[in-house]
Amino acid sequence: MFPAQRYPDPAIRILDDAFEKLILPLAKVEQLSSGCRWAEGPVWFGDHRCLIWSDVPNNRILRWDEQSGATSVWREPSNYANGNTRDLQGRLVSCEHLGRRVSRTEFDGTVTVLADQFEGRRLNSPNDVVVSLDGAVWFTDPPFGIVGHYQGEKADQELPARTYRIDPSGRMEAMDDTVQGPNGLAFSPDERTLYIVQSRSTPRKIVAFDVGQNGRLSNRRELIDAETGTPDGFRVDIHGNLWCGWGMGSEELDGVRVFNARGAPIGHIALPERCANLVFGGRHRNRLLMASSTSVYSLFVNTQGAR
Repeated sequence: MFPAQRYPDPAIRILDDAFEKLILPLAKVEQLSSGCRWAEGPVWFGDHRCLIWSDVPNNRILRWDEQSGATSVWREPSNYANGNTRDLQGRLVSCEHLGRRVSRTEFDGTVTVLADQFEGRRLNSPNDVVVSLDGAVWFTDPPFGIVGHYQGEKADQELPARTYRIDPSGRMEAMDDTVQGPNGLAFSPDERTLYIVQSRSTPRKIVAFDVGQNGRLSNRRELIDAETGTPDGFRVDIHGNLWCGWGMGSEELDGVRVFNARGAPIGHIALPERCANLVFGGRHRNRLLMASSTSVYSLFVNTQGAR
């Protein structure tokens, strides 16, 4: 039965003793909102006590208010926005499939295009995005949003699937083209490691790179073999653990799979739907907010998201 009516929540599965320190025995999974077609790209706005996320095929961005519990439409149309984050100034940065671009929403509501082409050719369909502590914007650019008329509009692919970096001056560079179908990405807490989901290999993998000066990537290695699972978006906590959206292979895999920094699985949060992406929110960054197919779920945990 979901959601659970008892503590501890049976949806929280301990795969390694290390996971026990990260969970709260008197916290359970809650459903916050539903009615989406494909929930993605959650981002927490602590100053407004709200969660913003993309409902990609419905071409809209939704907003959940922590105080009232109400869900409302924040932006429609959204240009089939997918991944979202905030920059160091607190502005929303979004990956848009329809515009084939990365945009920034200014404080007055106007939209600035950060990138829509590279070397004279259009981007594919920017998918997920993070901002590093130096202010650079990193994003993945697979073709998923241009292969049909569901999460965007069908169009020709003009560039290889890559991961890009836009430095604070606006200069854009291609940082990697070796990851097949680059999807979710995140930094380790010290930003010396960049993790990227490789979603077009069988099985899917999460690869890691060392990050050097000016974001140069080296020492690519496979950190996690997803086997029958499907990693998508993910976040890292202050201890370096990876909290990964998971699912697809079977109902038993749907939810969030948690790995330590060495890539070993330590825990699983079972959900009735595949989780596509997640973010740490709440006043103390200890509320895991999970965008999962048609719904958004939450779970208070005994750790915090890395800043």
